[in-house]
Amino acid sequence: MGEIAVNAIKKIGYTNAGTIEFLVDKNRNFYFMEMNTRVQVEHPITEVTTGVDIIKEQIRIAGGEKLSYKQNEINFNGHSMEARINCENPEKNFMPCPGNIIDMHLPGGNGIRIDTAIYCGYNVPPYYDSMIAKIIAHGKTREETIAKMKSAIAELVIDGIVTNADFILKILEDKNFQNNNYDTSFISKKFENK
Repeated sequence: MGEIAVNAIKKIGYTNAGTIEFLVDKNRNFYFMEMNTRVQVEHPITEVTTGVDIIKEQIRIAGGEKLSYKQNEINFNGHSMEARINCENPEKNFMPCPGNIIDMHLPGGNGIRIDTAIYCGYNVPPYYDSMIAKIIAHGKTREETIAKMKSAIAELVIDGIVTNADFILKILEDKNFQNNNYDTSFISKKFENK
């Protein structure tokens, strides 16, 4: 997939940050889905596993500079995952739940990164995407990363609005998720009618 993505980018002459996405079936066949000519919301996962500041590199490219790295200088370290904290109610078909944040505590510690702009007193408006924060966990293994994410989600406090944090915790506690045995039907199969 990586080779095909690089060849596609070279063929169209694209120069900047971007993402080429593929879908993979149960037989490990992969299919081109789309290209996004921007940094994706998931970019912190790559940043924490490679140590590369993708946003900084994107700005350098836009300013006419060259990348600071060559592909063979990029090293992957450990495992990471991202949880999107949304102001929505999973019990009501993920209905948006805007409102005023009256109290909050964001988790931290080794291997935890929080990307957010919320604060106590912030009024979450109903007009935009419901994501209010991203929690990124990084560890040596998938198991360690899941444990760190579970701890971070359990430590998270956002009062005044409904969020999907408890729903994410249920996913993290699911044995199929922990064993990397899931696909795009996981949520509907596991949590429908509950």
